[in-house]
Amino acid sequence: MSGMILTLNAGSSSIKFALYRDAPDLPREASGMVEALGPEARLILTPEGGETEERALGRTDHDGAVRAILDALAPLLDGRAVDGVGHRIVHGGPEIDGPRRLTGDLAAYLDTLAPLAPLHQPHNLAAVHAARAAFPDAVQVGAFDTAFHRGHPKVNDIFALPRRYYDQGVRRYGFHGLSYDHIAGLLARDHPRIAKGRVIVAHLGNGASLCGLENGHSVSSSMGFSALEGLCMGTRPGQVDPGVLLYLMKEEGMGYEDLTRLLYKESGLLGLSGISHDMRALLASDAPEAAEAIAYYCTRLAREIGAMAAVLGGIDGLVFTGGVGENAATIRAKAVARLGFLGLTLNAEANAANARSIGSGQVPVLVLPTDEEAVIARAVSGEIRQSTDG
Repeated sequence: MSGMILTLNAGSSSIKFALYRDAPDLPREASGMVEALGPEARLILTPEGGETEERALGRTDHDGAVRAILDALAPLLDGRAVDGVGHRIVHGGPEIDGPRRLTGDLAAYLDTLAPLAPLHQPHNLAAVHAARAAFPDAVQVGAFDTAFHRGHPKVNDIFALPRRYYDQGVRRYGFHGLSYDHIAGLLARDHPRIAKGRVIVAHLGNGASLCGLENGHSVSSSMGFSALEGLCMGTRPGQVDPGVLLYLMKEEGMGYEDLTRLLYKESGLLGLSGISHDMRALLASDAPEAAEAIAYYCTRLAREIGAMAAVLGGIDGLVFTGGVGENAATIRAKAVARLGFLGLTLNAEANAANARSIGSGQVPVLVLPTDEEAVIARAVSGEIRQSTDG
């Protein structure tokens, strides 16, 4: 009987999970999430081919959420062992370039990177500790969002600061690597001609970034040292003149905690609109503030796509993915409307239908679903094979 693989994708307020059978094609048996961690947490579980189940958990932290996930999955496990648990970990530092087995020493090192990803890293690691307690004999594997971007040309990894800071780790890391890894694989499988060229992938969700690919490898990312840079996001601002932060420190007396809250939780679409961080809510709103936030978002997106095309020296394909990228036809249309000079135009009917191929110009434009959990599961399966063979 095949063992099972559990994947955990922990954020600050939710844990996404999926259950796979450890077979060659890694069939998924269930997926779901615990959302709204805190006083009103809720578990959502969808068995593959079955109906979605929801139940309130009440006050729940990350440890409690993992226990609730295990309780919900117990009938589906039906006595089968969980041989491996895979974790999305946002930051792997400057050297980690692929999945790693999570030893105690590695977990301790990853904890030192929490200041580089304060919204994500502590919660990623909290799920690791909870899973270790639940499955002490299972292989625990980390899959890192930064790993896909290791190997950039140095010019795309440095800041124009004194050189000593680069050696201290102040460099461009890039994020959303699990999503980009999955998209690169889809392109190689289904669109090999495009995959061999220069492709810009727009991962647009509550967090958002661009990745420039050449022959399936990351060359540059719009996110840099932290998950704050680049595109406008749900609650994060993207590009901000550093002088603004100096001004806020001097004139408003803002310190580290104040700026962290401002930049990670109060800015982006939420700050611009004063209404919501959720693009769906803004698109449904008649408020002028919502329209202004959307206009800024799309203008910034077009600007960053143009900049990434310059980095790549041209563009042979554009891919939209992520919750907004896959479902918000209006956003895709508004952004691409500015990019005709790059050979990018949309088929309005295909775009409105969220079709897989939506371009009508010289350069293909695709909408591809991302699957970070599948990337994590493959990493765990590979580590189990290594352990068994070794």
